[in-house]
Amino acid sequence: MDQGRMCRRQPELLVVGASYVALECAGFLTGIGLDATVMVRSIALRGFDQQMAGLVTDYMEAYGTKFVKNCVPKRVDKLSSGALQVTWTDTHTGSEHKDTYDSVLWAVGRAPETKALGLDKLGVHLKKESGKIIVGADESTSVPSVFAFGDIGEGRPELTPTAIKAGKLLARRLAGQSNELMNYDNVPTTVFTPLEYGCVGLSEEEAEMRHGKDGIEVYHAFYKPLEFSVAERDASQCYLKVVCEREGDQKILGLHFTGPNAGEVTQGFALGLQCGATYSHLLQTVGIHPTCAEELTKVNITKRSGLDATVTGC
Repeated sequence: MDQGRMCRRQPELLVVGASYVALECAGFLTGIGLDATVMVRSIALRGFDQQMAGLVTDYMEAYGTKFVKNCVPKRVDKLSSGALQVTWTDTHTGSEHKDTYDSVLWAVGRAPETKALGLDKLGVHLKKESGKIIVGADESTSVPSVFAFGDIGEGRPELTPTAIKAGKLLARRLAGQSNELMNYDNVPTTVFTPLEYGCVGLSEEEAEMRHGKDGIEVYHAFYKPLEFSVAERDASQCYLKVVCEREGDQKILGLHFTGPNAGEVTQGFALGLQCGATYSHLLQTVGIHPTCAEELTKVNITKRSGLDATVTGC
């Protein structure tokens, strides 16, 4: 084999943004052997549980993805060599920095294409700050004959399956076949980063904001997947927590899980939350051994107790 080819460096890629799309892209780019860096303006996975977000980025860093934090890109210049010189500002110090990359991927959020639709001429009310359409529970707008569903609606989840379901329900209502409204509570989702993160319901921060710190109980556990044990992989970011009301039946407010196949795990438990699952329901459920999901049926250590939440033995 040609020695020059053996020593050729990997392309350096910069991903600007820290949304789930940004982290998923950076994760698979690192996974195929490229040198990927994520530029974070403030926090990763805004809108998600921040403890879980930290576990996701910690895992990514441990497996090779670089992170440049508290930075805002200012300019990108193409050099004569073809490389891209990125200039950014440190939001803490105000200092300016530069580095070169082979490619830059922008993943800085979404902007609704509402201005080109001429909605203002119809009188459809938009949220000034976001440009999104203000919608009611039945996807109606300020104009009786105009409806909007999906993430073009203000406050709606930016998730394709949610939009598909909302659209189907709207079509049935317009056809007079049903009165069922879309239920936007407890919509499950998963971030498909190298260590997957699945969640449904409220984050710990949201639950605390709504119910108060003393009004919630958080059950949590650090666990080791069997497949990590066989491969002798570090499982220090494999974690789960169940956020519950503290009093009464301890209704589950939110469920969060990082680990292999988090999407598959979360999908099943989402049904339980739709049915009003409680912590006691969780404990009454027989776990399937040896799965990662069974750890949710055994979780019994609360954050409030301060006890070690590491799962040991079988």
